[in-house]
Amino acid sequence: MTIFAWIGALLIGLSLGLLGSGGSILTVPVLIYLAGVGEKLAIAQSLAIVGGISLFGAIPYILRRQVDWRSVVLFGIPGVLGTYAGAALSAYLPGAMQLLLFAAVMMLAAVMMFRPKPEADTSAENHHRSPLKIGAEGLGVGILTGLVGVGGGFLIIPALVLLGGLPMSLAVGTSLLIIAAKSFAGFYKYAHLLGVENMDWTLIAVFTAIGVAGSFLGSQLGKKVSNEALRKGFAMFLVVMGLYVLATNIPKVL
Repeated sequence: MTIFAWIGALLIGLSLGLLGSGGSILTVPVLIYLAGVGEKLAIAQSLAIVGGISLFGAIPYILRRQVDWRSVVLFGIPGVLGTYAGAALSAYLPGAMQLLLFAAVMMLAAVMMFRPKPEADTSAENHHRSPLKIGAEGLGVGILTGLVGVGGGFLIIPALVLLGGLPMSLAVGTSLLIIAAKSFAGFYKYAHLLGVENMDWTLIAVFTAIGVAGSFLGSQLGKKVSNEALRKGFAMFLVVMGLYVLATNIPKVL
């Protein structure tokens, strides 16, 4: 791997730590354009890396009891099933088509980041409502995760806050556990489809380790800088990156 790939791995962790969600969307382009990994293997290995970083990130929230286990079950189980199904569907799509979907997800993530953070209605009534809506969103986000290899935190957190009525203090840790569970489910299916022997375990381990360290560093830096300005700057970057992915992959499917 080049020095740019190492820097890319650090940026993945830093963005996750600074922004809380959305940063994992950098993993696929970093693997493809900086580490030279093929499209489908990049999506598969992205799931393993995002799952590992999210699992480590969830540990402090578990220890502080800032995880809503009911939401983990209601959102997480459909999410795991959806991710497995999305990974299975990927066998019928060329890699370039998956990257076009990925570029669309980048644009959606940018839109979500331009919007103000959702505020929860913390009343007991709303905290226990809409299990079907939460499960349906979990299934939909899971399918998307399986198809394009993103964690989906930028969709999960608003769903937990707006549909589940969770406060942000519980939504972040809960989201990280859900992302870890469904990412590992998707990676399991991709490993079956593409072959376990084709996975670059050294790359996965190194990217995960650097990402975890970068996430911790980012969470410390995030206390000293404007999170709102960071989110808008990162959203602009996603728009530019999404347009680049579109421009380089549209000719491959025409």
